[in-house]
Amino acid sequence: MMKRIAVLTSGGDAPGMNAAIRAVVRTALFHGMETVGVMRGYDGLMEGDCRILESASVGGIVHRGGTILRTSRSDRFKTEDGLRAALVQLEDWKIDALVVIGGDGTYRGAHALGALGVQVIGIPGTIDNDVTGTDVTIGFDTAVNTAFQAIQKLRDTASSHDRLFIVEVMGREAGFLALEVAVSGGAEYVAVPEIPLDMEKLCEHLHYSRKRGKTHSLIVIAEGVMSGADLKNRLQDTSGYDAKVTVLGYIQRGGGPTSFDTVLASRMGGLAVESLLKGESGKMVCSVGGRMVLRPLEEAWGTRKPLNPELLALVDILGV
Repeated sequence: MMKRIAVLTSGGDAPGMNAAIRAVVRTALFHGMETVGVMRGYDGLMEGDCRILESASVGGIVHRGGTILRTSRSDRFKTEDGLRAALVQLEDWKIDALVVIGGDGTYRGAHALGALGVQVIGIPGTIDNDVTGTDVTIGFDTAVNTAFQAIQKLRDTASSHDRLFIVEVMGREAGFLALEVAVSGGAEYVAVPEIPLDMEKLCEHLHYSRKRGKTHSLIVIAEGVMSGADLKNRLQDTSGYDAKVTVLGYIQRGGGPTSFDTVLASRMGGLAVESLLKGESGKMVCSVGGRMVLRPLEEAWGTRKPLNPELLALVDILGV
């Protein structure tokens, strides 16, 4: 009979992680189980940096950003020595199963533990929304809204001064955040890592907008394409456009989660525990068409999650 589970957060933090932790702890308590909180992700797991989480331990955290368990990225955990150290700690703490919250890198670690006999379930938490298998990840909606609010303010200045603005958002390898923000913010152009940047097309787009009498424009670029400053220089050299650059940076990760992310995280956390009780392992909780389902962890990195072609087309259509 399962008596004690553990929960950890790994990789980049995302708004809503605390809501997921709360759901895991309280669902476990509802079923008569204890929950161990692992501090600092896989680093803390290897070192045994853990603590028992009671109901009061997760009180008042549902609307807080970040993660109360803190997080990290660990190179040692990818080694045989690191995995062995984690197994020792799981045994010492008498942990029967593990819930991991993070992105595909976190899932790879969970999959490695599962291959060694650890019962494990993953919850997708990343503002990049790049986990294949789930429509949306915890933190994505909040990050989009944070960037959207910033762009609304920049729009006021752009229109007042007849200027071209470049907004650099997060996304080293995926353009989901940039694309969503571009559509919601009414951007004239979006540059994402999945599609090679076509400078000629971009310049033509800006020229056409100017010919139509548009005096200000907005370009959203994901950091994985190039920096906003580099794009500014290329535009200056190519067509003489002078742009103002705003880098939103880590502000996109901060702040309390939106209602959507809070509900999503709570549903995912609850299902993760229920799934462990049913004997599931090596799976991740996914949101598909609004329903919570389980899919193999390997799906997260087996294929690249595609951008929505409808949104890509909308940027071109609506940005003229």
